[in-house]
Amino acid sequence: MAGAPGAAGPASPEQPAPEQPPPGGLGNEQKCQLMLLRTLQTNPYVKLLLDAMKQSGCAVSRERHFSCEDCLGNVSGGFDASVSQIVLCQNNIRNQAHMNRVVTHELIHTFDHCRAHVDWFTNVRHLACSEIRAANLSGDCSLVNEIFRLRFGLKQHHQTCVRDRAILSILAVRNVSKEVAEKAVDEVFESCFNDHEPFGRIPHNKTYAKYAHRDFQNRHRYYSNI
Repeated sequence: MAGAPGAAGPASPEQPAPEQPPPGGLGNEQKCQLMLLRTLQTNPYVKLLLDAMKQSGCAVSRERHFSCEDCLGNVSGGFDASVSQIVLCQNNIRNQAHMNRVVTHELIHTFDHCRAHVDWFTNVRHLACSEIRAANLSGDCSLVNEIFRLRFGLKQHHQTCVRDRAILSILAVRNVSKEVAEKAVDEVFESCFNDHEPFGRIPHNKTYAKYAHRDFQNRHRYYSNI
């Protein structure tokens, strides 16, 4: 599960030199870095978010804003707002598709951090809103992922998934009761679920994300009949 802000614990912008890979293959950090590079270069969700961050004055670089680390439990990643850095849990990210989802999820938190005065640590409603947006826009609740979780066929399934994933993420990173998490999510759900920036639509798959990226790149162009 892609974590919420701070889920992976404090991250340092200064990383130690990479360890030598064990005989017969790459180590976890090398695998993490290679998958991250591929995600940044090829994933349409991520490419749109990077363009949006740059346009908002918060350009993201691989060296400064991402850290591959071992994490406790089954957390996959987190956004550390104190240093504006995304932590990628190299011991828990299973494959390239998983890396794509984690980076997208955490970049949505990063985008929210850039564009709004988010009080990550004391205002659970702020956290809830970003978690709703991340679950809604990152592909966390895609049909493929929900089938893999053996959860499908419910009425308004996408909304139900987004709500459930947001609540789980809050509980994973904040010491609050389930009732408090549910209340926070329900209070902001409608407005935050309908906030699709910077995608402009819910990108249900990579094709939707490519269209959204194209539209984002063209949104400031002007057309006229000559």
